[in-house]
Amino acid sequence: MDLYQQSQDKINRELFVGNTPPGTSELLLMHFFNAALRRVRLCAPNDTPVLNSRVNSKFAFVELASAEMANRALQLNGIPFLGGTLLKVSRPSKYMGPPDPPHKSWQELTGQNLPDGAFLDAEQEKIRRELFIGNTTPEMTESMLREFLGNALQQVGLAMGPGNPINTCRVSGKFAFIELRTAAEAAQALNLNNIPFLGTALRVGRPSKYTGPPDVHGNWEDILAKYMSGELLLPNAPQPPPPPPAAAYTSRVVQLKNMLSPQDLEDPEEYEDIMQDTREECSKFGNLLQVMIPRKGEVGATQIFLEYGSADEANAAILGLRGRTFDGRLVEATFFDEAKFAARDFS
Repeated sequence: MDLYQQSQDKINRELFVGNTPPGTSELLLMHFFNAALRRVRLCAPNDTPVLNSRVNSKFAFVELASAEMANRALQLNGIPFLGGTLLKVSRPSKYMGPPDPPHKSWQELTGQNLPDGAFLDAEQEKIRRELFIGNTTPEMTESMLREFLGNALQQVGLAMGPGNPINTCRVSGKFAFIELRTAAEAAQALNLNNIPFLGTALRVGRPSKYTGPPDVHGNWEDILAKYMSGELLLPNAPQPPPPPPAAAYTSRVVQLKNMLSPQDLEDPEEYEDIMQDTREECSKFGNLLQVMIPRKGEVGATQIFLEYGSADEANAAILGLRGRTFDGRLVEATFFDEAKFAARDFS
């Protein structure tokens, strides 16, 4: 097989995976797809048909063992993943192979129903996630509108997860369009109608191409009044997650396992590079006081220890690092005893 044929064979064995949520790791996605294919008997019970995966911020690619297995794996389209997110499984844009044989969606394959408001058609889902913003003024930029409206959604509890729920914003003259990360959050964002910004009241509504069912929602004045009085009870309003057990916050020290190999600690220059990269990355979670990496041959070698200024910051680091991969390995992040850390006892 020449290089061109090898390249085409690889493309025919690859699938695009859209709608991957934050925290998706390459190893997790591979395990999930392999288990799903075995569950519905699209492969033998002991087969591992997914060979590799590449994860980006909002999408991924998986490489199957054969073109035939890639055809079968198209039936994973719509499979729920990590809290109910429906993955979009399709051919990559560079696919030039034969037309796909008839195949079912995950819901058709398993007899499950789609969640309310969910769509497997990408265009219909995008329309459900878009909103029209009227009464904008010339000084309003895309970044300003995205940040302002996103902060407002988070402030009154209309966002259904951490971070800004607005993915993109497009400004055109006296109006704009925003795209939310989920259709449910777009429905919640309709409650921002009449929100004041830079001397004008923004009009928030559905775009003209929307053909879904009528929405029931309030205006910003209603929502703000209910929020301030503690009476905010919206349909499908997200509830704050329960606080972690008190014991989870008793240490300011984080232990990272399965991140390094003994070979990584042999070269002094490579050791310093790892130390610097770790400090830069883990400082994002809070006031990082110390990074300790036992050298090869020392107790605790291949582990990394992080000391933060507070237990809350240590907890944020654990949540942020859990599920990540490093050099193909799934990183483990847990609390570590402060007294043992102070004594440099890494056993």
